[in-house]
Amino acid sequence: MDGRVAAKKEDVMNIFNQFFGLFLKSRRTSHLFRRRVILESLSPEGRSGAVPDQLSGQLLQEARDDLASVLARLNTQKEGLSSEEADAIREKVGLNEVEHEKPMSWWLHLWLSYKNPFNLLLTVLAMVSYYTEDTKAATVIGTMVVLSTLIRFVQERRSNQAAQALKELVSNKATVIRRDDKAADRAVPPGAGPAIQPAGQLELPIKQLVPGDIVLLSAGDMIPADCRVMLAKDLFVSQSAMTGESLPVEKFTEAKGQAGNGEAALEMANLVFMGTNVVSGAATVVVLATGNNTYFGTLAARVTATNHEINAFQAGVNKVSWLLIRFAFVMVPIVLLINGFTKGDWPEAFLFALSVAVGLTPEMLPMIVTSTLAKGAVILSRKKVIVKRLDAIQNFGAMNVLCTDKTGTLTQDKIALARHTDVFGHESEEVLGFAYLNSFYQTGLKNLLDRAVLEHVEVQKELQLAENYTKIDEIPFDFQRRRMSVVVSEREHHHELICKGAVEEIVAACTRVRDGDKTVLLDAAMLERVHHVTRDLNEDGLRVVAVAMKEIPPSQAAYSVADESDLTLIGYIAFLDPPKESTAPALKALAENGITVKILTGDNELVTSEVCRQVGLVVEGIVLGPQIDKMDDKALAEAVEHHTIFAKLSPLNKERIVRSLRGNGHVVGFMGDGINDAPALRAADIGISVDTAVDIAKEAADIILLERSLMVLEEGVIEGRKTFSNMLKYIRMTASSNFGNVFSVLIASVFLPFLPMLPLQLLVQNLLYDVSQIAIPFDNVDAELVTKPLKWNPDDIGRFMIFFGPISSIFDITTFIVMWQVFKANTVAQQTLFQSGWFVVGLLTQTLIVHMIRTPKIPFLESRAAWPLLAMTLIIMAVGIFLPMGPIASYFKLEALPPAYFAWLVGILLSYAVLTTLMKRYYIRRFGWQ
Repeated sequence: MDGRVAAKKEDVMNIFNQFFGLFLKSRRTSHLFRRRVILESLSPEGRSGAVPDQLSGQLLQEARDDLASVLARLNTQKEGLSSEEADAIREKVGLNEVEHEKPMSWWLHLWLSYKNPFNLLLTVLAMVSYYTEDTKAATVIGTMVVLSTLIRFVQERRSNQAAQALKELVSNKATVIRRDDKAADRAVPPGAGPAIQPAGQLELPIKQLVPGDIVLLSAGDMIPADCRVMLAKDLFVSQSAMTGESLPVEKFTEAKGQAGNGEAALEMANLVFMGTNVVSGAATVVVLATGNNTYFGTLAARVTATNHEINAFQAGVNKVSWLLIRFAFVMVPIVLLINGFTKGDWPEAFLFALSVAVGLTPEMLPMIVTSTLAKGAVILSRKKVIVKRLDAIQNFGAMNVLCTDKTGTLTQDKIALARHTDVFGHESEEVLGFAYLNSFYQTGLKNLLDRAVLEHVEVQKELQLAENYTKIDEIPFDFQRRRMSVVVSEREHHHELICKGAVEEIVAACTRVRDGDKTVLLDAAMLERVHHVTRDLNEDGLRVVAVAMKEIPPSQAAYSVADESDLTLIGYIAFLDPPKESTAPALKALAENGITVKILTGDNELVTSEVCRQVGLVVEGIVLGPQIDKMDDKALAEAVEHHTIFAKLSPLNKERIVRSLRGNGHVVGFMGDGINDAPALRAADIGISVDTAVDIAKEAADIILLERSLMVLEEGVIEGRKTFSNMLKYIRMTASSNFGNVFSVLIASVFLPFLPMLPLQLLVQNLLYDVSQIAIPFDNVDAELVTKPLKWNPDDIGRFMIFFGPISSIFDITTFIVMWQVFKANTVAQQTLFQSGWFVVGLLTQTLIVHMIRTPKIPFLESRAAWPLLAMTLIIMAVGIFLPMGPIASYFKLEALPPAYFAWLVGILLSYAVLTTLMKRYYIRRFGWQ
């Protein structure tokens, strides 16, 4: 098996490359149980418009009604439906399949990859250039648009295809009782007993089930639909995917149990739900709802029907885009009018204004953004982080609030014996010994608590079970007593009845308590002390089980419930889902990086508070799901700011909290892997799931972690910030240099008798400058720039543009004066020399500016760019000098520059670098830097 998985992994890596090949991890069996139901999309006929809160009322009614009424309402019997009846019902309600997010068509994906303000504007400019017979400009602009679109399309398409390749199509069946003679399998589930033997059984694909079907369940089975329990024996169900509760819950035939008179459908003890699975025991259930009409189905329909909202990254890019576009719309007409009126050549003025429009538009922004994100995705894949949507990388860096579940994220998602104490709360090995005897000698399926006790194998050696103890009898667990007992003989000297169970039930059977080597009466004062100790353990987030015993003469051979009396309370064993070793340092690292962590869980607040205490997460307040239900949006917006733990939450509670945090201006990440997490994953700026999550959670997520660890998440955050920082370098650089160029063009257009640069020269300069920036995604980022969340701030970019743009204009004007006065390029006949001189200065200053503003430090000395960016800078500078000096100068209407020009060039570039660095320091002191 391992060899086949490894081979499959290697094959997919060869197809999809290392980035997407990391998706291929072997799946745990429990994960397969959870995901098998989500295979295909549900037909529209079966879709329900209900949301889970509305559905809860229907399920509560089904749970509280007597079984006969439920069966009558479903038009079924205890012997099941006939095949004809099932077929007729299936025709009406459809197949038992859950709404699944349909893969996006390639043409729609291509359109979304293309659709952004810059691409649309550049397309218009390319069309104008083409229809004005400026094919060179049209080709250059069109190439940029095509490259930007295709890079994004290919990168995201490959990601989605890799995710699709990992969907194992597992055929799963359920055992259904039928009233006719089509039954194919008459085996009875293990432990079911004669009470639930059917007249006939049929193995059917899960999607064939209909409301009214009678289904047999046994250990390991997935719950195929929402069902009412008819008969059960030791039935424990894992609902962690629905509720976040790590412990399995016991199910019964009555509407009581773990929640008592609970008001939530998920807390009803006689209901089981699609998407959960049987841990132990057996049962007969009647199907209440299938497909999208299930509790799970309503969540799936809600998630897949919701369009993914514009996230913080998309909104930020759009704001910056429109800022620059509005600037272009203002400046380009001014350039056109000035040149038209002063030069008198309106066609040439129009072409020049069009070239200025292209120069003002950061046409490489979509391509730089996409390639930067793509590079970030590859790097993150090496850190066990898979990116489904490229935009999510920047949101990773901008995230300042992380909402996460407790189970499996902060904790290990397993039950461990945390404490074993005497009646007064002191550690006691004797209590552990008695608990071990009880768990060791009980027959049948052992629950997770028993397994946690039995992990202490050293007790077996200390007690020398084989030599000293013999099992005499057993009194099994039942719901009424909520306890179980074993009777053992110790060296055949006497019998010991050892009983463990719920504290209240054990105490009710006790008359004395163990106090050291003696026993004392369990009077009112002692009972209050017992309650105080167990209450303290509960407040520590522990699940407490009491242990009691009594000695009996060896003459008795058979035992019954009546013997569970006059017991002596020995002490308590307490259980907890222990925190991961990596959780505390990861939380500390997230806090140091400016990320506030909030816990959103379906578990109870006491357990969650204790886990937070153990991992060092400061709890500022606790809010429960029922309290959130009563809050309006304004009250919730206030509550989410001042509380850390949100417990006993429904799926829609989680979604409301995430939306409220976003409404308060936060960039919100949500980390979850269960069915109950899907709405919140969709609502967050960045949805984070794990590769072992249920499919619906992975579909709603933007990021998938191959390792369920907050430490991996912290590494992803840092990489996201590096990606954002590199994008910001390009935006700042292009905005400021473009503003400076236009400012220079306006001045030159007023005073010069000719164009300061021809349209072709302006386009070539712009293209070379853009090419020099394609290495930005590979640039280094100062460690100081990734220590806090980075957000889009269009106002800051506008201020940066106005502040630094005129600096380049100072040296452009200096160049104008030098060319006019020193080299006498002051007539129409000498305009080629003038244009060549400004072409070189303009290109080199634009190329150097990225090194000046890529870091708040002194460039080249305190912070050095990565070698790809340095290399591209040198290459483009060399090309810029070669064009007027080389043999193809005439093609671009340039001419060779005199040797003296280069002395002036060095002086201008050095002065530009010094002044920019000084102004940068002033800017940092005044406005800060991110």
